[in-house]
Amino acid sequence: YPSGNLAIVIIREGDQLICTVQEDEPRTTKIRALFQSNGRSTCYYPNGDEWINISIQGGQYLDQAGSRVRRWMWPNMSPGPHVPLNPIFISLNQHVGVRILAQDKIIISFLAMGRQAKFNMGTKVQVGAAGQLPAPARLGKDELLLRAFRVRILQLSDRMRGCINFPSSLQWNKMQPPAYLLTQAAKILELCTAADISNELYNSIRAIVNA
Repeated sequence: YPSGNLAIVIIREGDQLICTVQEDEPRTTKIRALFQSNGRSTCYYPNGDEWINISIQGGQYLDQAGSRVRRWMWPNMSPGPHVPLNPIFISLNQHVGVRILAQDKIIISFLAMGRQAKFNMGTKVQVGAAGQLPAPARLGKDELLLRAFRVRILQLSDRMRGCINFPSSLQWNKMQPPAYLLTQAAKILELCTAADISNELYNSIRAIVNA
């Protein structure tokens, strides 16, 4: 951002690309959107509530009350007639916009100081020979632990900011983490249920994200 804060971060995890859009705030790691090259993406409202959720089957658009405004299915991803996508454009903030045109055309645009950059994080998921979608990838125990510790670090950072901003208050320690961190913690536990891990590891990860 013109402020010097990180706006868009793209990393590689194995054979996947992950694009994260962060909010333009000092000393923050608030995530406004997460795009993955495996066909799964999520955009969040400023308060951390889910805005748009995209999977390999389709997607949905939610209002700020959590009610579904729009739902669509990608072509050839389900038997029978599919619900088509009407192009969607949202502004995550004054610099970053997201345009969803098709499964393989999900464009993130960044505009600042008269210059623009665009990233296409869309992907085309192929249907198998038997007409079935490929099974979703399962995360290994190391990656699940890394994601859990990342959420825990973000929780501690948020608590430290509360302590710094309100050093004389006795209430900051009782404050709940931001909604987007609660959402990330819940999603990690969902991934754990789909992964082949022991009950002991699941309980350990749950203790990390819920500490």
